Amino acid sequence: MAYVSNIRMFVRVYELGSMSAAARDQRTSPAVASARIAELEKHLGLRLFNRTTRSLQPTENGRIFYDGARKVLEAIEEAESAVAQTAENPRGTVFVAAPLGVGRRFIAPHIPAFKDEYPQIDLRLRLSDRKIDVVAEGLDMAFHIGRLEDSTLKVRLVADCPRILCAAPSYIDRRGNPVDGEAIVKDGHDCLNLRFPGATEFRWMLQTPTGPERFNITGPFESDDGDVLTGWALDGRGIVMKPIFEVADYLRDGRLVPVATATPPTATQLVCLTQHRRLRDPKIRLFTDFITARMRAEMAAAVDGLSL
Repeated sequence: MAYVSNIRMFVRVYELGSMSAAARDQRTSPAVASARIAELEKHLGLRLFNRTTRSLQPTENGRIFYDGARKVLEAIEEAESAVAQTAENPRGTVFVAAPLGVGRRFIAPHIPAFKDEYPQIDLRLRLSDRKIDVVAEGLDMAFHIGRLEDSTLKVRLVADCPRILCAAPSYIDRRGNPVDGEAIVKDGHDCLNLRFPGATEFRWMLQTPTGPERFNITGPFESDDGDVLTGWALDGRGIVMKPIFEVADYLRDGRLVPVATATPPTATQLVCLTQHRRLRDPKIRLFTDFITARMRAEMAAAVDGLSL
């Protein structure tokens, strides 16, 4: 298995472009990662990467070897999945990514119960509100809030997610409650926006009498963590756009109130993205079915009886 481990390390170094990043991904040290690459290069009798103090780039041989190496790992994964399915004994590790708020509220609390039911399956949960590349980051699945214009991944709808514009009463007392998106822009309201490296959306899509329209909002605060935005809104620092299930409790107790209700945000979706080939893996299918059922139930319960 040492050779397979070396190939797996090579693939992650190639995909992540960094020895240290690949080492973290494989839960080892940069020294071990470097040693595995060196051992693989010695076995092949050629250099796979050109290294300098500032960069690491694959050689032409490295690019050629990557295509075959990726296929080798995929074949091993499929063979292991087939054996596990036949033996009705799923095992291995599932790598999952999710937005911070969704992961904390609706996924992390259920992982121990899944582990109790399937003790030979391990879970690795990564939480981030940034855009996730499922393939490049070696993930089995990723939960995503938002509509996908195009994707080569298998997309499974978890839930439709109506959204709301809301702010704390202290903010409304100070700045007023804008009637619609036009008033938000015209009066220069402080808007709390989710932004991260690589983000392409800097406007809010709101429903108007003539159809969906984008509004160029501005504000003094931005973050790549949706929960940070909610915290700022609760502190009276501005208007935030959130899926209703994320702020339902605050709307019930009055800590946040709806604003610009004449032009509510367009709804979004929570989806689960999976590489097509991974769907044949029983542990992936088991976790997907397990967690999506519980997420749907809890999201529905979060907004049940809420009057807006």
